[in-house]
Amino acid sequence: MTKEEILRAAPKVLLHDHLDGGLRAGTVIDLAKDIKYEKLPTADAGELNEWFRIGAQKGSLAEYLSGFEHTCAVMQTKEALSRVAYEMMEDMKNDGVCYVETRFAPVFHTAKGLYLDDVVTAVLEGLEKGRQDFGTGYGLILCGMRNIQDNLEIAELAVNYRNKGVVGFDLAGEEGGYPPKKHIESFHFIQRANFNITIHAGEAFGKESIWQAIQWCGAHRVGHGARIVEDLTFDENGNVVGMGELAQYILDKRIPIEVCLLSNVHTGAVDKIENHPFGPLYKLKFRLTLNTDDRLMSGTTMTKECMIAMNYFNLKLDDIEKLTINAMKSAFIHHQQRLEYIYKVIKPGYQKLRKSITLTSELTETVKSKNG
Repeated sequence: MTKEEILRAAPKVLLHDHLDGGLRAGTVIDLAKDIKYEKLPTADAGELNEWFRIGAQKGSLAEYLSGFEHTCAVMQTKEALSRVAYEMMEDMKNDGVCYVETRFAPVFHTAKGLYLDDVVTAVLEGLEKGRQDFGTGYGLILCGMRNIQDNLEIAELAVNYRNKGVVGFDLAGEEGGYPPKKHIESFHFIQRANFNITIHAGEAFGKESIWQAIQWCGAHRVGHGARIVEDLTFDENGNVVGMGELAQYILDKRIPIEVCLLSNVHTGAVDKIENHPFGPLYKLKFRLTLNTDDRLMSGTTMTKECMIAMNYFNLKLDDIEKLTINAMKSAFIHHQQRLEYIYKVIKPGYQKLRKSITLTSELTETVKSKNG
């Protein structure tokens, strides 16, 4: 088996994936035809795929987010929302993902008259049908947007659907000028409801954004968190020799960081993969998880993100298993469910994979010996 085949077969957990950033290009074209949306740059799936990727890889979060104008535009009917959710689940199954938490902002899908409840219900229907057909588990996270003054309605919506598949609340969008503490009422509502919070922070803005997300808003996980590197001190050889109070707090409290390697390069959060803080943070034993962010925009999969981590940071299969278990421990589902995934799916899956690799290696050596 090649490294890619091994990683695709390995059970994986994905916690940071945007539903509206992971459509199939062909589906975007189909849905555009259905509603007579004529703003797509091309009607060829291959060309559209490339267009999204080129547009997203300009080193700017604002440029990266511009492609969502088209994906959100075609996700304005119940049928479209259910289809996108269902296909996402199929893509997860094909990529070896055993559990996924996908997220989206319901407010972007009401332009053609759908109510917020219609939007969430349609997505959940697609996700549940996907679970039944493909066996991958899921949770749905609802996003409030930083540039919208009041996200309390979305926070309330998330809690209303907490027993129907919604597992948490997020704050997304452009960081600069829109600090998370401006949405404190929404987060206090979520906290009082004993519900789950993840917040995009430390992607396009500094460590202050991460501090606010955790200490003002009560984030249980940090989305991206790349700028936590600003709270580390390095020597001339690139070794960490000091750590600020925020980084130490995140490490001590085991606050999960949803790392998105390729996306962080594409948005300019880091200049190149080899300089991503994933390397030093992993060595320091922060609770890191690997994620895709936006599969269409970044042209990525969980398998690809794992490959990148192995190639650039010298990770082994044992490390990928550890990161997968980190993610499952950090998922927004109940404790017993997390344990079932770890002990009935993830650990047995990696054990089986190791046996397969060993058997393949032994057979290869036997053939070489005979031919020799």
